[in-house]
Formats: sequence, C-alpha cells, structure tokens
Amino acid sequence: MTRILFWIALIVLVVMAVRSKLKAAARRSQMAPPPQQPSAPAGEIEAMTQCAHCGMYFPASEAVRADGLDYCSPGHVRLPPQ
Repeated sequence: MTRILFWIALIVLVVMAVRSKLKAAARRSQMAPPPQQPSAPAGEIEAMTQCAHCGMYFPASEAVRADGLDYCSPGHVRLPPQ
C-alpha cells in the first residue's frame, strides 16, 4: 500500500513540476520585448518638423515640402495650413 502511495505522490509532483515550467515559459514568451525597429545610428539624432496642416511632428527626412512649408503627407499639401 505504501508503494502505491509513493508512486502516486511522485507522479503528482512530476506533473506539478512540468505544469509550473510550462506556465513560466508561457509567461516569458508573453513578456518578451517586441522586435526592435531599425533606428538611426547611435550618435545621430534626426531633426523633427511639424506638419503645416495638422500639427503632427515627424522626421524631417519624411517631409513633403511645398511653398516653403513642411507637410506630413501629400494629401495635406492640398489642404490649407493652420
């Protein structure tokens, strides 16, 4: 009888240990940082500019320039500046 109780207790402990490891792995995968997007090289800071229509700030390299003003998209070039 004690052998049966020993084996049942051992099986229960093994199952609990496996479940614990699986939960920890699932938590780690959920908490993993998102993949990093490529950014400007270290030491180089890109200038920001503001859209003349909506006021949103964005990198100056992505600006659409018209009439001496910066716009965030070609669609805002056609709209009046605010």
